[in-house]
Amino acid sequence: MNDQQPYDPYDPYYQQPQIVGYDEYGQPVYQQQHQQEPQQQQQPQAQQYDPYTQQQGYGYDPYGQQHAPYDPYAQQQQQQGYGYDTGQQQAAVDTTQWNIPQQQQQSAPVEEPAAAAAPVAPPAPPAPAPERAVPGQRRSAPDGEYKTEQFSFIEEPDADSEDVIDWLKFTESRSERREEARRRGRSRVVALVVVMALVVAGGVGYLWYAGKLPGFSADEEKQNTATGPQKRDVIMVNLHNTKNKDTSTALLVNNATTKQGTTVLLPNSLAVADGETGTTGTLAKSIADSGSQSTRESVDTLLGTKISGTWRLDTPYLENLVELVGNIDISTNAEVPAAKKGEDPLVTKGEEQSLNGQAAVAYATYLGEGESEVKQLERFGAVMQGVLRKISEDPKGATITVETLAQILEPPMTEQDLGAALANLAAHAKVGDYKTTVLPVAEDGSLGEKATETVVKDILGGTVSAPEQGAALRVGVKNATGDKADRDAARVSIINGGYTFVDGGTADLAASSQVTYGDAKNKAQAEEVAKTLGLPVSAVKKGKAAPNADVSVTLGGDYESG
Repeated sequence: MNDQQPYDPYDPYYQQPQIVGYDEYGQPVYQQQHQQEPQQQQQPQAQQYDPYTQQQGYGYDPYGQQHAPYDPYAQQQQQQGYGYDTGQQQAAVDTTQWNIPQQQQQSAPVEEPAAAAAPVAPPAPPAPAPERAVPGQRRSAPDGEYKTEQFSFIEEPDADSEDVIDWLKFTESRSERREEARRRGRSRVVALVVVMALVVAGGVGYLWYAGKLPGFSADEEKQNTATGPQKRDVIMVNLHNTKNKDTSTALLVNNATTKQGTTVLLPNSLAVADGETGTTGTLAKSIADSGSQSTRESVDTLLGTKISGTWRLDTPYLENLVELVGNIDISTNAEVPAAKKGEDPLVTKGEEQSLNGQAAVAYATYLGEGESEVKQLERFGAVMQGVLRKISEDPKGATITVETLAQILEPPMTEQDLGAALANLAAHAKVGDYKTTVLPVAEDGSLGEKATETVVKDILGGTVSAPEQGAALRVGVKNATGDKADRDAARVSIINGGYTFVDGGTADLAASSQVTYGDAKNKAQAEEVAKTLGLPVSAVKKGKAAPNADVSVTLGGDYESG
């Protein structure tokens, strides 16, 4: 074992001994001092120690290459950069703190020199060394360029791998957010398009409903063609002539659904049944004998509508009403003479005649020689429409006009109710959405097919509104036996059975009787009506009932009144 200690690498004046081998413990064996002296004496003077020559401070060079001279500036450049500069490559692992003596690769065994003066032969090229623990410093090629085999890489754990993963996650989440933003943007665009389509459709629908859509004429708007339930307000007006006690009756109808106003004139010959006794009489007789309330109920039953109240208008109040609104302008179809001969007529025939209160009453009650009752009703209707065109369409203003009349109204009609009703009718009359019609009746006062289809159904809505809960079933009876007594007998039987009798007039002779119901829920009641009249159940059939009745009965030759 060699007791000689290794050299001190920090001593600049210490000459490095030469390692000649390793002992059995792996310790380096240095050449004795006296063995190196001949070699040192033979080295040129330039090989002496140069303090500026760089000494390798760590490891050994496994390739046996000579170390480059020390460059004090190259080391500073390496510390400032990250790679290599001016031909110097920074070591992959910093080993400057290691105290490892430089050693060369173990060569072939060195023989002891025969004589001290004999020159020492240079060592043979070193064999490839096993894998080293610490890499040596890289040297540049003679041509100043680095070769691929001069670089070695030490696999170390990548401390930034988590950062890379986080960055990938961030970029991925950012892409997802962008895609989600695009989807939300597309959803907003679709929603906006849908909303715009709904707005356009709603606008077109409103224009169509208001009648302002091009291509739809105003006549189409004014037709009573609305389908489904319609809202109607109906009041009855009874004009009493204080001079001759005659009466004239009209229904003022405000259809809020179709925005139409109508005056339906009821002839005095209209057959109505008394609500209590069931006795059939004329409208004029009912007003004179039973009063306004009973007559209103009878007309309700006959027409199948609902009248909210009765306005009794005596001729003096009509005169005052015309004076309050400031005269009326109407077209007259007859000349009304003065009370005294030789005086100017009260009303002149012609277009747009201006009538004061006295002239308006004279024209509304005038009936010429040989004229039918309908002519007088038409003149009364013209006066009422002229008055409505002059009344304020503001409910408060119309109510003030009614209050100024100082007229006592029959319950349940009040001044506020009448004023509101007249204002609604005036709104239609001022713009021309108003008409006057006469209810057609037969010679016996019954309603015919024309009356029930054109007036009762379309204007009054007799079949639109069902009877109130608990109301008696309305049974319309049409006599086709040819015997008037059969109708009276059937009326008594129906009233005694708890039903409401509706006179349907007469019809052509029929051999068999028939009971017809329109609504399926009235089938059982129709069968009971047949039993009440003594008719077989086979006579009951589903069909088209009268507009003003729930069940229609046609009395044929098989009906026996006794």
